[in-house]
Amino acid sequence: MLPLTPEQCRAARGLLDWTQEELAERADVSRSTIRDFENGRHSLHMGTASQVVTALERGGVLLIPSDEAGPGVRLRKPVD
Repeated sequence: MLPLTPEQCRAARGLLDWTQEELAERADVSRSTIRDFENGRHSLHMGTASQVVTALERGGVLLIPSDEAGPGVRLRKPVD
């Protein structure tokens, strides 16, 4: 699993137009978990990170691994 950064999480939610609450519900975690992670207060446990990544990917984002330009996020092209 790709490591998720707080910045990627915020960007992915923005692309999906999801609130922290919506992501929390879809990932089956608390809103405070999302809020604290995105604000850099703590890291996510491996299982929680997996739930968040899965929810974001199911929503339609592609998390791009870090390279010399840093990590990224983009919307997946819809399948026709």
